[in-house]
Amino acid sequence: MSKFRKKPVVIEAYCVATDNFFPEWLNDAIEAGSVYVGSKGRIHITTLEGTMTANFDDYIIRGVKGELYPCKPDIFEATYEAVDDGAPQDMGNMND
Repeated sequence: MSKFRKKPVVIEAYCVATDNFFPEWLNDAIEAGSVYVGSKGRIHITTLEGTMTANFDDYIIRGVKGELYPCKPDIFEATYEAVDDGAPQDMGNMND
């Protein structure tokens, strides 16, 4: 069996938290209807595989092609590390 290493790509991610601020790309997805906020802070994401749910402390990842999907914290922390792109963080308000 062949082995493969994940290519080093930079993604954007948001950790589902109790604050009311979402990144602009997540607000855009909510406005487009592909993401909605449910009860108890759950965020539901429409994907090609069906509706997926991000719970408190899960991450929502914006992939290299703009696709959104949830990721559990332990998997996220084992797979990704923070990068400093030098740009200020643009956080939208979910109540906009």
